[in-house]
Amino acid sequence: FLSLVAEVCCGFFVILILGNFWFLAVLYLLWMYIDWETPCTGGRRSQWVRSWTVWKYFREYFPIHLIKTSDLNPNHNYLLGFHPHGVLVAGAFGNFCTGASFKNLFPGLTPYLHIMPIWFGCPFFREYIMSAGMVSASKESVSYVLSNEGGGHASVIVIGGAEESLNAHPGSLTLNILKRKGFIKMALKHGAHLVPVFSFGENELFKQVANPKGSWLRNVQEKLQKIMGFALPLFHARGVFQYSFGLIPYRQPIHTVVGSPIPVKRNLNPTTEEIEQLHALYLQKLRKLFEEHKRNYGIPEHKSLIFE
Repeated sequence: FLSLVAEVCCGFFVILILGNFWFLAVLYLLWMYIDWETPCTGGRRSQWVRSWTVWKYFREYFPIHLIKTSDLNPNHNYLLGFHPHGVLVAGAFGNFCTGASFKNLFPGLTPYLHIMPIWFGCPFFREYIMSAGMVSASKESVSYVLSNEGGGHASVIVIGGAEESLNAHPGSLTLNILKRKGFIKMALKHGAHLVPVFSFGENELFKQVANPKGSWLRNVQEKLQKIMGFALPLFHARGVFQYSFGLIPYRQPIHTVVGSPIPVKRNLNPTTEEIEQLHALYLQKLRKLFEEHKRNYGIPEHKSLIFE
């Protein structure tokens, strides 16, 4: 979805350069240079953009639901770990970048969805994603959000990243998280409470070409991901007027469950042992959240999360 919109924006920018409006392209490049750090300093959200009617239809298409399990005190800052990535990350976008669901359930908190910095280098597209409440996933950006002295900020990070999208097959419960501990260190440095979030149905929106680990396709995808910074899953779903083939996601309900906060005391120089301990606790709470809610969303009793 992001890729498609980004391509349209880049195409429009090329038209400006090749047409009689090249001076507008030059002015915009100057603006990008001046405004380059904004995605790392809280972005530039627009309530008007976040409230577009099209997002109401987007949420209702699947539909997308946000489920609250515990209050989040707006006097604190929070780091929400979102799982799984899926192909579209529809639950993260629908719940944290559109509508009023989050605001109504968690009054006093402002969510910031962190995405790869590469997206903010795309002309015009960067303005749209910042308007929706997205900011860079760089360390500087996360630190900026979590440094708010009065609390009330919530960094939303898709922990598995682009690499996890390669596991986004229907029924898959594999999360790339065992080696991902940067978010733990960031939470400790800022004293941001950790909140596990699991989005049931995220992996059911598309079918992906078989790419088991060790296969030639998976090897190529992983190498491209390391080079470009984002993965290229080969997926398909339904068409506009038929259900056999296309790129429109299947209409599968998404239930994004926000867990209880894990209190974190500020520690500017956490040791490796302290990071490991908090990481282990986070995994424990994430698994518990999944186990407590899986029956409500069609997950068989014998199925459990797999951490890689």
